[in-house]
Amino acid sequence: QLQASGGGLVQAGGSLRLSCAVSGRTFSSQTMGWFRQAPGKEREFVAAISTRGGITQYADSVKGRFTISRNSAKNTVYLQMNSLKYEDTAVYYCAPASDYGPYLYPGFDSWGQGTQVTVSR
Repeated sequence: QLQASGGGLVQAGGSLRLSCAVSGRTFSSQTMGWFRQAPGKEREFVAAISTRGGITQYADSVKGRFTISRNSAKNTVYLQMNSLKYEDTAVYYCAPASDYGPYLYPGFDSWGQGTQVTVSR
């Protein structure tokens, strides 16, 4: 299971920290990512972090503003979001990610409920 939390309503320029508790998976051996889906748009990649946290990858739209991290002891992945923009408004999901690029892990389709992030202008 993937349980995302930490979303909310924030003004543009504000910050939020999302958390994702992972259970029922071999968390420590899996690259993890954050994805988001805005109304009327397809789900898109936001960020990913390697198994030991040494390699991170970001979508161009969030580089320099978002930071992904993980705590293997807690089986949790985080997304620190700073300088939020209106266009960051979306439902955010965590999911296993590919080791080879900004993609979802092949074959994954067990999405959790996600967490809503709303940024007001």
